Amino acid sequence: MIGEHPDKYKAFIFIGAPGCGKGTQGKILGSIPRIYHFAMGDAFRSMDTRTPIGQEFIAYSRQGELVPDELTVRYFKIQVDARANLHMFKPDIDIMILDGIPRSVEQAKLLEDHVEVLQLFHLSCPNREELITRIRKRALKEGRMDDAIDDVIQKRIKTYEDETKGLLDFYSDRRTDINANQFPLKVTHDILGEILNHPEWQEFVGEV
Repeated sequence: MIGEHPDKYKAFIFIGAPGCGKGTQGKILGSIPRIYHFAMGDAFRSMDTRTPIGQEFIAYSRQGELVPDELTVRYFKIQVDARANLHMFKPDIDIMILDGIPRSVEQAKLLEDHVEVLQLFHLSCPNREELITRIRKRALKEGRMDDAIDDVIQKRIKTYEDETKGLLDFYSDRRTDINANQFPLKVTHDILGEILNHPEWQEFVGEV
């Protein structure tokens, strides 16, 4: 029903190393009707720290502690519900692409209460030199000179790999590897082909 939230939002998940083009692909696909791109990084950047949940994040930050997974997932749910209330995201006709969440197996487990994950797209960049070049170019373009240092780049990649291995195993039954070293349009083509052929997508679109 219009205006009502489903028990679980339907979603595809994007996972990929820094520089793999995950954000670019999310924006491209999010421009297609019935696909809604949700970037957790954008949600964090727009956080109002005056709100009660914003104050919770500030409290952990001041103490130098990591934000609990439960709090991150709770903030995600608040953000998605708000966008549904504003009809930016229409869960009765839209399927989400999640970008930046989950970041851990614990977050993935907590998300199961709110999201039905249809498929995970792993944007794989086996050519590490190409990946490093992309990250460096993006950092320089955005004026983030410290992020263009090789040691910093290698650390970011290592952190991503450590975080991601468990997630790839967790979603192994619905995981698709996409070669992100290809031309961006070919990457989009490959992802779209998988989405359009997904039984849940075909059933969902056929119902609305």
